[in-house]
Amino acid sequence: MEKSPKSFVAAVLLCFFLGTLGVHRFYVGKIGTGILMIITFGGFGIWQIIDFVIIVCSKFRDKQGRFILP
Repeated sequence: MEKSPKSFVAAVLLCFFLGTLGVHRFYVGKIGTGILMIITFGGFGIWQIIDFVIIVCSKFRDKQGRFILP
């Protein structure tokens, strides 16, 4: 399991506060899904909540497939 150089705390905070705009996805390099989150306002909040739980459970990956770990 390879660890991403991206900050776990930054990903959690970006998702919590700006998740409806997909800022956490832009942060980890997932530009396409970040744009989709902007258009749908984070899947009307549902996608944001799912991403938040996945990040907190250390199962979220960056664009290269590396885990965002604490």
